Amino acid sequence: MIFLITLNGGRQNEQFNLDYKYSDITEKIIKACMNVHSALGNGFPEVIYQRALAIEFELMDIVFRQEATVKVFYKERLIGDRRVDFLVEEKITVELKAISQLDNSNLNQGLNYLEAYNFEVGMLVNFGASSLEWKRLYNKKYRPQKI
Repeated sequence: MIFLITLNGGRQNEQFNLDYKYSDITEKIIKACMNVHSALGNGFPEVIYQRALAIEFELMDIVFRQEATVKVFYKERLIGDRRVDFLVEEKITVELKAISQLDNSNLNQGLNYLEAYNFEVGMLVNFGASSLEWKRLYNKKYRPQKI
């Protein structure tokens, strides 16, 4: 199952369901992103939004790691690592974009990252459109870590 929350073209299309895992955290992430987009608008490179979002997360007391290195798995075997824009509360990956519009390739990339990282929930956020765009992603192939 993929759960999407999207804001496009100035019209809000929210599908919040508090029964979804970590919805309380993803709502805070969305609010922080909206604050940044409201202040900066669109047109900056991704790194500018990343820096501003880190400040906003701090102001909102959201626990995060910026440019966090996460392990990449293939068939439950470690094959390398990659940096994720943000890892929030060690549970949610947040990938940022600054492009004119999100498309299926961006969504597929976000889902592939979730599967490779073996995280259950992620977010894809685009600051490049005139209205903030975001998608909440769920990894249906998530495998809880064995202790």
